[in-house]
Amino acid sequence: MNKAELAQALAEKLNVSKREAEDFLNTFVEMVTSNLKKGEEVVLTGFGAFSSKLRAARTGVNPQNPTQKINIPAVKVPKFKAGKALKDALK
Repeated sequence: MNKAELAQALAEKLNVSKREAEDFLNTFVEMVTSNLKKGEEVVLTGFGAFSSKLRAARTGVNPQNPTQKINIPAVKVPKFKAGKALKDALK
């Protein structure tokens, strides 16, 4: 299911227009993204938790020249941990 299909399903389930459902979905994504940028965690009880994690700097290998080592800087990455209810639903 992609974003457009999810918006269509939300529109049908909530009995709203597809445009309103797309707005709900876009607002949700924006809010989660902005909270993760601030370093905050977004917890949806039963579904899961979105958080950001700092991936440490490391040394890698240049794929075009395997003998050359390159430094890969530290970076923030998104993380999702599924909640108990979601895990149980998939069992």
